[in-house]
Amino acid sequence: MVTKRIIPCLDVRNGRVVKGTNFENVKDVADPVEMARIYNDSGADELVFYDITATFDGRKLFTDILKDVASQVFIPLTVGGGINTVEDFDRVLKCGADKVSVNSGAIKNPKLIGEAAKLYGDQCVVLSMDVKRVEGSFRVFSRGGRDDTGIDAIEWAKFGEANGAGELVINSIDTDGVRGGFDMEMLSAIADVTSIPIIASGGAGNMEHFYDLFKTLPRIDAGLAAGIFHNGSVKISDLKKFLSAKNIEMRI
Repeated sequence: MVTKRIIPCLDVRNGRVVKGTNFENVKDVADPVEMARIYNDSGADELVFYDITATFDGRKLFTDILKDVASQVFIPLTVGGGINTVEDFDRVLKCGADKVSVNSGAIKNPKLIGEAAKLYGDQCVVLSMDVKRVEGSFRVFSRGGRDDTGIDAIEWAKFGEANGAGELVINSIDTDGVRGGFDMEMLSAIADVTSIPIIASGGAGNMEHFYDLFKTLPRIDAGLAAGIFHNGSVKISDLKKFLSAKNIEMRI
């Protein structure tokens, strides 16, 4: 049985970890370097670092903060934000990232997925998708969930896999920060048409939500969350023990 992964996410803006609801009402939470150290020591399987305003601001990702974060973690580190070229991949990898998450950059230039996969390997390329329901369909949004691209999320996920993405992160804008559970309908629709690992993001509010995710959708490889880990309402070590006791395979 494949071990499921628990992944905390650091959304970083102006050098600080922040958290919002439905991608809005963003509030300051903590120092990213200190949080990275805590998560590394708490049993997290991986860590995700997003510079959430890099694309919107039209700038490069803050590599100085990234280097400091990377120095604190000895678990796989996925980094995203302002990734528009293979040179951006190279720069972020040299700062200590293990995998690079591309979102808006791939929407602007879909060839970027394949170009990066050829240079660095499929396992390095993570296609992150911010998805929202629009008129009965799942639509891909860009620039941190601000712009409706008109792209069908199901087709985009299939395209990503076919062109070299090694992993998908599915961020549900509808459930983000609401803490009412993962977006099962959306995740199921994408899992049905792809075979690469999927990380579910958006909506986790308690331990039971992770159990429901893995029990209901065994194709999902990992659960990602931010707020409930940041505020300590769910401790990763406790969550993994809880899931293991319910026969969800975990790395304890």
